[in-house]
Amino acid sequence: MEHAKAPDDAVPAQRRSFTKTELQRLFDYIDDLIDREYEAGTKRWLPMFRDSVAFKVCYAYGLRRREMTMLDLEDFGPNPHVSEYGRYGALQVRFAKGTAGSGPRRRTVLTVPEFDWVVDQLRTWTSGMRAKFPTADRSSALWPSERGARMSLGSFGDAFATARDAVGLPKELGLHCLRHSYVTHLIEAGYDPAFVQTQVGHSYASTTGLYTSVSSDFKQKTVQQMIARRIANLEDPDA
Repeated sequence: MEHAKAPDDAVPAQRRSFTKTELQRLFDYIDDLIDREYEAGTKRWLPMFRDSVAFKVCYAYGLRRREMTMLDLEDFGPNPHVSEYGRYGALQVRFAKGTAGSGPRRRTVLTVPEFDWVVDQLRTWTSGMRAKFPTADRSSALWPSERGARMSLGSFGDAFATARDAVGLPKELGLHCLRHSYVTHLIEAGYDPAFVQTQVGHSYASTTGLYTSVSSDFKQKTVQQMIARRIANLEDPDA
């Protein structure tokens, strides 16, 4: 017996992106919790701060979970065309997903204006906060753990799930959904899909399309813009 196929526009729940409102709720909760722990004088605020910056970097560069976990300090560099970002104008991703038998691929992800707030986050983290970990001098890992040279993917996943559950977001929205959010929000901002495809390292445009779940507001605005353009052309066909 054949199973009915899902409609073409069906997006599995685990693949959808966060809305901007959901992300704001999540990040605000984590930042408020860090402030409370710091004011209470506990030591928990520092690993929370690390996790917060890591999640924001994951979102701001559209990274896979392993790509984020394996980042080193030296992976960031300047974009000569955007000097105001300093050494955080571009990110060299060394552990990108490769094809079977080929090993990890590399790609360069440029810092884009829509996410330039991450530059200050990275400056704060690397200029003093990271060094507060006793394990920071064991390697150049961007995210040292409390006991080891580098945080594990599983630990990041657990921390993200705890924050997600605390604000009441659906359990299917995992850490990888930040990557989907990056794709969706760049498309909504008007970026060329080919550029977005290059940024996230997809071999095929169809894969990028699967990652895109634009909001209904974006769809409505797009339709309204096209209607207005058509009306303008009808009124002035020589324009």
